[in-house]
Amino acid sequence: MILLNREDIHQVFSMPESIEAVKQAFMLYSQGKSEVPLRTNIQAPKRNGTFLFMPAYVEDMDCASLKIVNIFSDNLKKGLPTSPAQVVLIDGTTGLVSAVLDGTYVTQLRTGAASGAAFSVLARKDASIGALIGTGGQAATQLEAMLCARPLKEVRIYDVSAERLNAFVERMSKELASYGAKLVAAPTCDDAVKDADVLVTMTPSLTPVFNAAVVKPGCTISCVGTYQPHMQEMDPAILPRASKIYFDSRSAVLAESGDIIKPLNEGIITEDDFTGELGDVLLGNVVGRESDDEIIVFETVGIGTQDLMTAKAIYEKAAAAGVGTHWE
Repeated sequence: MILLNREDIHQVFSMPESIEAVKQAFMLYSQGKSEVPLRTNIQAPKRNGTFLFMPAYVEDMDCASLKIVNIFSDNLKKGLPTSPAQVVLIDGTTGLVSAVLDGTYVTQLRTGAASGAAFSVLARKDASIGALIGTGGQAATQLEAMLCARPLKEVRIYDVSAERLNAFVERMSKELASYGAKLVAAPTCDDAVKDADVLVTMTPSLTPVFNAAVVKPGCTISCVGTYQPHMQEMDPAILPRASKIYFDSRSAVLAESGDIIKPLNEGIITEDDFTGELGDVLLGNVVGRESDDEIIVFETVGIGTQDLMTAKAIYEKAAAAGVGTHWE
């Protein structure tokens, strides 16, 4: 068994590789080739926390995984990760554990890669302006993924905390300088969203974080932060404007995402408005973008197959490179 920390993973694995692994995960899921029970969700209200357990199994690849990820938003005030996690990778032929990986970083990679996968197939080819709402623990990989998916000239970033926003923009401007995009701290959310070709929302908000009225035609939106029915970061007014609505997993979104559950319950949209899963777009079974003026929404809550495929790809590269700590 190999233990892989963040530095080990960063040494052998990149965001483009993560996007490809997640694309494979989405296709396997949409083909019915992965077994992914809905995550077990245990609330810890005393600590404003949530314990999440996410198993997955792909029989054709003789591989299984279990991710343990715990969402504790108050950790931000303590200088700790808001979503500490581990991923256990299991050999499907023997049941032995192959690796234990830093699940916080795996989660960041695969969650960012979900947006990157969506933008790579759904965003306008000439997309040049990006917008990112939220600068928490998942934001860095969301930002890198959109830069991987499209050669953006500028990304406008907004957060309710000006101090956190400015620190994030300064840090990311250095870390992602090779992409050549200008990163800008937007004074308001509207300033970030206006004229954006691609938009990511990555917050734990209970109420919408952007104004649908300022979203321009042709924008592709990836809403990532809403993983429980009572949460809602998407302005539901964008849904009637959207030409197409895609999910990572239809069943998971309908069970977990307030971004979709609430508008459904309020009659703003119906299930007839759903276009399909991103995996089916990648497989060629469902249509993607058909014109430059379409507003497209992608809602993702995350599925265990993403963790499995990302962890498997990382493990294989680390084993080949002799990276990681061996635990006999």
